[in-house]
Amino acid sequence: MISRRRRLSKPKLLVIDDELAIRKFLRASINPTEYDLVEAANGMDGIRLTATESPDLVLLDLGLPDLEGVDVTRRIREWSQVPIIILSARGDEMNKVEALDAGANDYLTKPFGLAELFARIRAALRLSRTTAEEPVVILGALTIDLAAHLVSKEGEDIHLTKTEFRLLAMLAKNLGKVMTHRQLLTEVWGPEYADELHYLRVYTQQIRVKIEDDPAQPKYLITETGIGYRLREQS
Repeated sequence: MISRRRRLSKPKLLVIDDELAIRKFLRASINPTEYDLVEAANGMDGIRLTATESPDLVLLDLGLPDLEGVDVTRRIREWSQVPIIILSARGDEMNKVEALDAGANDYLTKPFGLAELFARIRAALRLSRTTAEEPVVILGALTIDLAAHLVSKEGEDIHLTKTEFRLLAMLAKNLGKVMTHRQLLTEVWGPEYADELHYLRVYTQQIRVKIEDDPAQPKYLITETGIGYRLREQS
């Protein structure tokens, strides 16, 4: 959980997908009392609607008729930090990594379950409401104070090295979002370390020993195999 200000209006979702069947499916599945829905059938219309409709979240297909979804993501990221969840039939790791590196927040492979989709939507919306004035991340018994550089569990302080805290803080600032190996290595160690995957393996294991009840079965710091890591929000 992240402290947040109360939102009064319904979140607006923008679906960018050329498959009419998918748009109809989402239109029928999304509760109009909870979300407003806007649709685009190609990348250019999706970019335009992102600018004019100011959606709270974008659901984006990769295989669009005019632009690749990765290019749409890059174009939107030039001026907006709106959460972007990729919905695509392309399920291989390289497609996922490329989309996440381009700035997408999450990735679901078609066909997907509605329960998981809406859970990902809720998590992305919660993350987007985080503000600089509210820097305390609470995950069940675990508390991460980003401003004070303090971590505690059940009220007991946990000592992290500077590098361990930088890594955990990067994941906490992107709570629920998959962070790729390259993103984490670049942000924590610098671009010259972007390919040093063993750094992440060593430091994530050290962090798990300190914050997890069972480091072999982590419930906070989750591995996304072949892609990166995610700090999972607790229900």
